[in-house]
Amino acid sequence: MKKIGIISDTHSWWDKRYAQYFKDCDEVWHAGDIGNEAILTRLEAVVPVVRAVYGNADGGVLRQRLNETEIFGTEGVKVVLTHIGGYPGRYAPGMKSRLQLSMPQLMVCGHSHILKVMPDPSLGVLVVNPGAAGRQGWQRVRTLVTLNLEDGRVTHCQVIELADDPKHPQGEKIE
Repeated sequence: MKKIGIISDTHSWWDKRYAQYFKDCDEVWHAGDIGNEAILTRLEAVVPVVRAVYGNADGGVLRQRLNETEIFGTEGVKVVLTHIGGYPGRYAPGMKSRLQLSMPQLMVCGHSHILKVMPDPSLGVLVVNPGAAGRQGWQRVRTLVTLNLEDGRVTHCQVIELADDPKHPQGEKIE
């Protein structure tokens, strides 16, 4: 069994609670719009494995280091990790055909800043968008997701809300 932390759309914002919630994870997956390499470096200090893709707002250094999409398997689960993926009924252009070809059990994406955990029975895939963990954007609540992978199954999906207290900020913008 592996515990996975899922994060997206940090936009250079580091919240110290990322480490708190991901410290027991075996891997963290970042679904793009990271902001800068320092976010990945800090995540790598917390967990043994960090997988990430670049997003539409990520610059040259991240685009040189990362791919737009990663397709991989772990614990018997095939995964598509991308930034702009959409969701059942409203996939991004070309994504439905990519999912039909690769036949993953799990697709993780970001971009919309909208938390979604939706099965697509027609494709046999669970789509997870962890929402946005950073402060840039219109979202009212910043979110993370954790889940377990075991024997080809996704289990124990948990949504974590990062409530903000204006008097006691939990993070910092990393330039």
